[in-house]
Amino acid sequence: MERSLSMELVRVTEAAALESAKWVGKGLKNEADDAATTAMRNVFDTIPMNGTVVIGEGEMDEAPMLYIGEELGTKDGPEIDIAVDPLEGTTIVAEGGWNALTVIAIADKGNLLHAPDMYMDKIAVGPEAKGLVDLDSSVEDNIRAVAKAKNKNIEDVTVTLLKRDRNQHIIDEARRIGARIKFVENGDVAAAINTCFDYTGVDIMFGSGGAPEGVLAAVGIKALGGDFQGRLLPMTDEETARCKEMGVDPEKKFLLDELVKGDDAIFAATAVTDGELMKGVQFKGDHVETESLVMRAKSGTVRFVKGRHSMVKKPKMIL
Repeated sequence: MERSLSMELVRVTEAAALESAKWVGKGLKNEADDAATTAMRNVFDTIPMNGTVVIGEGEMDEAPMLYIGEELGTKDGPEIDIAVDPLEGTTIVAEGGWNALTVIAIADKGNLLHAPDMYMDKIAVGPEAKGLVDLDSSVEDNIRAVAKAKNKNIEDVTVTLLKRDRNQHIIDEARRIGARIKFVENGDVAAAINTCFDYTGVDIMFGSGGAPEGVLAAVGIKALGGDFQGRLLPMTDEETARCKEMGVDPEKKFLLDELVKGDDAIFAATAVTDGELMKGVQFKGDHVETESLVMRAKSGTVRFVKGRHSMVKKPKMIL
Protein backbone atom coordinates (compact mmCIF):
# COMPACT_ATOMS: atom_id res chain seq x y z
CA MET A 1 0.00 0.00 0.00
CA GLU A 2 1.06 3.56 -0.55
CA ARG A 3 2.42 5.37 2.52
CA SER A 4 0.33 8.39 1.61
CA LEU A 5 -2.82 6.45 2.50
CA SER A 6 -1.98 6.94 6.18
CA MET A 7 -2.68 10.66 6.09
CA GLU A 8 -5.60 10.21 3.73
CA LEU A 9 -7.25 8.00 6.35
CA VAL A 10 -6.73 10.68 8.98
CA ARG A 11 -8.72 13.06 6.79
CA VAL A 12 -11.56 10.52 6.87
CA THR A 13 -11.56 10.02 10.65
CA GLU A 14 -11.21 13.77 11.25
CA ALA A 15 -14.25 14.54 9.11
CA ALA A 16 -16.33 11.93 10.91
CA ALA A 17 -15.21 13.17 14.33
CA LEU A 18 -15.96 16.80 13.51
CA GLU A 19 -19.50 16.02 12.44
CA SER A 20 -20.35 13.58 15.23
CA ALA A 21 -18.86 15.85 17.92
CA LYS A 22 -21.71 18.29 17.29
CA TRP A 23 -24.00 15.74 18.98
CA VAL A 24 -22.03 15.21 22.20
CA GLY A 25 -24.31 15.04 25.22
CA LYS A 26 -27.52 15.57 23.27
CA GLY A 27 -28.90 12.09 23.87
CA LEU A 28 -29.24 11.32 20.16
CA LYS A 29 -26.92 8.43 19.35
CA ASN A 30 -28.45 7.60 15.95
CA GLU A 31 -28.06 11.16 14.75
CA ALA A 32 -24.44 11.18 15.90
CA ASP A 33 -23.75 7.91 14.09
CA ASP A 34 -25.45 9.12 10.90
CA ALA A 35 -23.38 12.30 10.94
CA ALA A 36 -20.13 10.36 11.31
CA THR A 37 -21.06 7.83 8.66
CA THR A 38 -22.08 10.43 6.09
CA ALA A 39 -18.92 12.47 6.62
CA MET A 40 -16.71 9.40 6.43
CA ARG A 41 -18.39 8.16 3.25
CA ASN A 42 -18.00 11.51 1.50
CA VAL A 43 -14.27 11.76 2.18
CA PHE A 44 -13.58 8.09 1.41
CA ASP A 45 -14.67 8.65 -2.18
CA THR A 46 -11.90 11.22 -2.73
CA ILE A 47 -9.11 8.78 -1.85
CA PRO A 48 -7.08 7.07 -4.62
CA MET A 49 -7.76 3.44 -3.78
CA ASN A 50 -9.92 0.49 -4.77
CA GLY A 51 -11.36 -0.47 -1.42
CA THR A 52 -14.02 -2.90 -0.26
CA VAL A 53 -15.68 -2.75 3.15
CA VAL A 54 -15.25 -6.11 4.91
CA ILE A 55 -16.31 -4.84 8.35
CA GLY A 56 -18.88 -2.07 8.31
CA GLU A 57 -22.28 -0.86 9.45
CA GLY A 58 -24.13 -4.02 8.46
CA GLU A 59 -25.45 -5.69 5.32
CA MET A 60 -26.48 -3.74 2.25
CA ASP A 61 -30.19 -3.96 3.08
CA GLU A 62 -29.60 -2.86 6.69
CA ALA A 63 -27.25 0.11 6.26
CA PRO A 64 -27.57 3.02 3.83
CA MET A 65 -23.79 3.37 3.51
CA LEU A 66 -20.52 1.80 4.59
CA TYR A 67 -22.14 -1.62 4.41
CA ILE A 68 -20.22 -4.88 4.06
CA GLY A 69 -19.24 -5.32 0.42
CA GLU A 70 -19.50 -1.64 -0.48
CA GLU A 71 -16.77 -0.32 -2.74
CA LEU A 72 -15.00 2.89 -1.74
CA GLY A 73 -12.42 5.19 -3.24
CA THR A 74 -11.75 6.53 -6.71
CA LYS A 75 -10.94 3.00 -7.99
CA ASP A 76 -7.46 4.27 -8.89
CA GLY A 77 -4.99 2.65 -6.55
CA PRO A 78 -4.34 -0.52 -4.56
CA GLU A 79 -6.99 -3.12 -3.79
CA ILE A 80 -7.58 -3.05 -0.07
CA ASP A 81 -9.85 -4.41 2.64
CA ILE A 82 -11.50 -1.80 4.85
CA ALA A 83 -12.73 -2.21 8.42
CA VAL A 84 -14.62 0.79 9.67
CA ASP A 85 -16.50 2.01 12.72
CA PRO A 86 -17.70 5.51 11.87
CA LEU A 87 -18.42 6.15 15.55
CA GLU A 88 -17.00 3.75 18.13
CA GLY A 89 -19.17 4.71 21.06
CA THR A 90 -22.48 6.13 19.85
CA THR A 91 -23.86 5.93 23.40
CA ILE A 92 -20.71 7.59 24.71
CA VAL A 93 -21.32 10.58 22.43
CA ALA A 94 -25.01 10.72 23.26
CA GLU A 95 -24.23 10.75 26.99
CA GLY A 96 -21.14 12.95 26.80
CA GLY A 97 -18.80 10.22 28.04
CA TRP A 98 -15.15 9.29 27.49
CA ASN A 99 -13.23 7.51 24.74
CA ALA A 100 -15.51 7.89 21.71
CA LEU A 101 -13.52 7.48 18.49
CA THR A 102 -13.95 7.42 14.75
CA VAL A 103 -11.94 4.43 13.52
CA ILE A 104 -10.62 2.92 10.27
CA ALA A 105 -8.29 0.02 9.56
CA ILE A 106 -7.10 -1.11 6.14
CA ALA A 107 -4.94 -3.92 4.79
CA ASP A 108 -4.12 -5.52 1.46
CA LYS A 109 -7.06 -7.37 -0.08
CA GLY A 110 -7.82 -10.62 1.73
CA ASN A 111 -5.74 -9.82 4.83
CA LEU A 112 -8.44 -8.84 7.35
CA LEU A 113 -10.65 -11.41 9.05
CA HIS A 114 -14.21 -10.93 7.83
CA ALA A 115 -15.68 -10.94 11.33
CA PRO A 116 -19.48 -11.18 11.54
CA ASP A 117 -21.33 -8.71 13.76
CA MET A 118 -21.51 -10.63 17.03
CA TYR A 119 -19.62 -10.93 20.30
CA MET A 120 -15.96 -11.91 20.49
CA ASP A 121 -14.00 -13.03 23.54
CA LYS A 122 -10.79 -10.98 23.60
CA ILE A 123 -7.47 -10.48 25.31
CA ALA A 124 -5.04 -7.65 24.52
CA VAL A 125 -1.66 -6.62 25.92
CA GLY A 126 1.19 -4.30 25.04
CA PRO A 127 4.63 -5.22 23.63
CA GLU A 128 6.17 -6.23 26.98
CA ALA A 129 3.74 -9.14 27.34
CA LYS A 130 3.58 -10.20 23.69
CA GLY A 131 3.46 -13.99 23.42
CA LEU A 132 2.99 -14.42 27.18
CA VAL A 133 -0.81 -14.40 27.47
CA ASP A 134 -3.38 -16.82 26.12
CA LEU A 135 -7.13 -16.62 25.70
CA ASP A 136 -7.39 -20.20 26.99
CA SER A 137 -5.41 -19.53 30.16
CA SER A 138 -7.07 -18.45 33.40
CA VAL A 139 -7.58 -14.81 34.28
CA GLU A 140 -5.12 -15.23 37.14
CA ASP A 141 -2.41 -16.82 34.98
CA ASN A 142 -2.68 -14.05 32.40
CA ILE A 143 -2.54 -11.28 34.98
CA ARG A 144 0.47 -12.91 36.64
CA ALA A 145 2.21 -13.20 33.26
CA VAL A 146 1.67 -9.50 32.58
CA ALA A 147 2.84 -8.56 36.07
CA LYS A 148 6.06 -10.52 35.58
CA ALA A 149 6.65 -9.10 32.09
CA LYS A 150 6.18 -5.51 33.31
CA ASN A 151 8.02 -6.03 36.60
CA LYS A 152 4.94 -5.15 38.64
CA ASN A 153 3.23 -6.54 41.68
CA ILE A 154 -0.16 -8.13 41.06
CA GLU A 155 -1.89 -5.32 42.95
CA ASP A 156 -0.29 -2.78 40.60
CA VAL A 157 -1.62 -4.40 37.40
CA THR A 158 -4.60 -2.61 35.87
CA VAL A 159 -7.19 -4.68 34.03
CA THR A 160 -9.66 -3.00 31.69
CA LEU A 161 -12.90 -4.49 30.37
CA LEU A 162 -16.47 -3.63 29.46
CA LYS A 163 -18.69 -3.36 32.52
CA ARG A 164 -21.16 -6.08 31.58
CA ASP A 165 -22.75 -9.01 33.42
CA ARG A 166 -21.20 -11.38 30.89
CA ASN A 167 -17.75 -10.30 32.10
CA GLN A 168 -18.49 -10.74 35.81
CA HIS A 169 -16.36 -13.89 36.12
CA ILE A 170 -13.32 -11.90 35.00
CA ILE A 171 -14.11 -9.11 37.45
CA ASP A 172 -14.47 -11.59 40.30
CA GLU A 173 -11.17 -13.32 39.53
CA ALA A 174 -9.22 -10.08 39.08
CA ARG A 175 -10.54 -8.80 42.40
CA ARG A 176 -9.79 -12.09 44.15
CA ILE A 177 -6.07 -11.84 43.36
CA GLY A 178 -5.95 -8.10 44.07
CA ALA A 179 -5.54 -6.58 40.60
CA ARG A 180 -6.88 -3.12 39.83
CA ILE A 181 -9.80 -2.69 37.42
CA LYS A 182 -10.66 0.15 35.08
CA PHE A 183 -14.14 -0.28 33.64
CA VAL A 184 -15.20 0.68 30.12
CA GLU A 185 -18.86 1.64 29.83
CA ASN A 186 -19.06 1.44 26.02
CA GLY A 187 -16.67 0.77 23.14
CA ASP A 188 -13.53 -1.31 23.65
CA VAL A 189 -11.27 -0.35 20.72
CA ALA A 190 -9.70 2.41 22.79
CA ALA A 191 -9.39 0.05 25.76
CA ALA A 192 -7.43 -2.48 23.70
CA ILE A 193 -5.14 0.14 22.16
CA ASN A 194 -4.51 1.69 25.58
CA THR A 195 -2.67 -1.47 26.69
CA CYS A 196 0.17 -0.49 24.35
CA PHE A 197 0.78 2.95 25.90
CA ASP A 198 2.23 3.10 29.42
CA TYR A 199 0.83 6.53 30.20
CA THR A 200 -2.75 5.27 29.94
CA GLY A 201 -2.13 3.13 33.03
CA VAL A 202 -3.74 0.07 31.41
CA ASP A 203 -1.90 -3.29 31.36
CA ILE A 204 -4.31 -5.88 29.97
CA MET A 205 -7.78 -5.99 28.41
CA PHE A 206 -10.13 -8.94 28.87
CA GLY A 207 -13.70 -9.87 28.11
CA SER A 208 -16.27 -10.04 25.36
CA GLY A 209 -17.21 -7.19 23.08
CA GLY A 210 -18.01 -6.67 19.42
CA ALA A 211 -16.14 -8.87 16.94
CA PRO A 212 -15.78 -6.11 14.31
CA GLU A 213 -14.22 -3.87 16.97
CA GLY A 214 -11.85 -6.73 17.76
CA VAL A 215 -10.44 -6.76 14.24
CA LEU A 216 -10.09 -2.95 14.26
CA ALA A 217 -8.19 -3.10 17.55
CA ALA A 218 -6.01 -5.96 16.29
CA VAL A 219 -4.72 -3.81 13.41
CA GLY A 220 -3.68 -1.05 15.80
CA ILE A 221 -2.09 -3.48 18.24
CA LYS A 222 -0.15 -5.16 15.43
CA ALA A 223 1.32 -1.80 14.47
CA LEU A 224 2.24 -1.16 18.10
CA GLY A 225 3.93 -4.52 18.62
CA GLY A 226 1.42 -5.77 21.18
CA ASP A 227 -0.61 -8.96 21.21
CA PHE A 228 -4.28 -9.78 20.69
CA GLN A 229 -6.34 -12.96 20.53
CA GLY A 230 -10.03 -13.44 19.89
CA ARG A 231 -12.72 -16.10 19.59
CA LEU A 232 -16.21 -15.56 18.22
CA LEU A 233 -19.12 -16.04 20.62
CA PRO A 234 -22.29 -16.74 18.60
CA MET A 235 -25.32 -16.46 20.90
CA THR A 236 -27.98 -17.95 18.59
CA ASP A 237 -28.32 -20.61 15.90
CA GLU A 238 -28.62 -17.80 13.40
CA GLU A 239 -25.26 -16.35 14.45
CA THR A 240 -23.62 -19.77 14.23
CA ALA A 241 -25.05 -20.19 10.74
CA ARG A 242 -23.75 -16.72 9.85
CA CYS A 243 -20.23 -17.77 10.85
CA LYS A 244 -20.41 -20.82 8.61
CA GLU A 245 -21.82 -18.73 5.76
CA MET A 246 -18.85 -16.36 6.03
CA GLY A 247 -16.39 -19.23 6.29
CA VAL A 248 -15.33 -18.37 9.86
CA ASP A 249 -14.89 -21.10 12.47
CA PRO A 250 -16.85 -19.98 15.58
CA GLU A 251 -14.75 -22.24 17.85
CA LYS A 252 -11.33 -21.16 16.62
CA LYS A 253 -8.99 -19.05 18.72
CA PHE A 254 -7.71 -16.40 16.32
CA LEU A 255 -4.16 -15.21 16.89
CA LEU A 256 -3.08 -11.70 15.91
CA ASP A 257 -1.56 -12.79 12.61
CA GLU A 258 -4.77 -14.60 11.71
CA LEU A 259 -6.94 -11.59 12.44
CA VAL A 260 -4.58 -9.35 10.46
CA LYS A 261 -2.50 -11.23 7.90
CA GLY A 262 0.63 -9.88 6.27
CA ASP A 263 2.87 -7.10 7.47
CA ASP A 264 1.13 -4.10 5.91
CA ALA A 265 -1.91 -2.64 7.63
CA ILE A 266 -2.86 0.88 8.70
CA PHE A 267 -4.96 1.99 11.67
CA ALA A 268 -6.33 5.53 12.05
CA ALA A 269 -8.57 7.05 14.71
CA THR A 270 -9.69 10.52 15.77
CA ALA A 271 -10.98 11.25 19.26
CA VAL A 272 -14.52 12.57 19.41
CA THR A 273 -14.56 12.88 23.20
CA ASP A 274 -11.67 13.02 25.66
CA GLY A 275 -9.88 9.81 26.59
CA GLU A 276 -6.66 8.56 28.14
CA LEU A 277 -4.91 8.59 24.77
CA MET A 278 -6.19 11.73 23.05
CA LYS A 279 -8.31 14.82 23.63
CA GLY A 280 -11.66 15.00 21.92
CA VAL A 281 -12.86 17.56 19.40
CA GLN A 282 -12.49 21.12 20.75
CA PHE A 283 -14.68 23.90 19.32
CA LYS A 284 -12.79 27.21 19.47
CA GLY A 285 -15.10 29.65 17.70
CA ASP A 286 -13.76 30.15 14.19
CA HIS A 287 -11.76 26.93 14.27
CA VAL A 288 -11.94 23.39 15.62
CA GLU A 289 -9.08 21.29 16.99
CA THR A 290 -8.74 17.51 16.69
CA GLU A 291 -6.32 14.86 17.85
CA SER A 292 -5.76 11.71 15.79
CA LEU A 293 -3.60 8.60 15.87
CA VAL A 294 -2.34 6.81 12.75
CA MET A 295 -0.12 3.73 12.72
CA ARG A 296 1.37 1.49 10.05
CA ALA A 297 2.26 -2.11 10.88
CA LYS A 298 4.91 -2.47 8.15
CA SER A 299 7.10 0.35 9.43
CA GLY A 300 5.96 0.45 13.05
CA THR A 301 5.50 4.20 12.67
CA VAL A 302 3.08 5.80 15.12
CA ARG A 303 1.96 9.38 14.58
CA PHE A 304 -0.18 11.61 16.75
CA VAL A 305 -1.71 14.28 14.55
CA LYS A 306 -3.09 17.55 15.88
CA GLY A 307 -5.42 19.27 13.46
CA ARG A 308 -6.64 22.86 13.41
CA HIS A 309 -9.61 23.25 11.08
CA SER A 310 -10.96 26.59 9.90
CA MET A 311 -14.72 26.73 10.14
CA VAL A 312 -14.72 29.93 8.12
CA LYS A 313 -13.06 28.48 5.02
CA LYS A 314 -14.63 25.02 5.40
CA PRO A 315 -17.77 25.50 7.47
CA LYS A 316 -19.69 22.39 6.40
CA MET A 317 -17.24 19.55 5.84
CA ILE A 318 -13.54 19.11 6.36
CA LEU A 319 -12.04 17.63 3.20
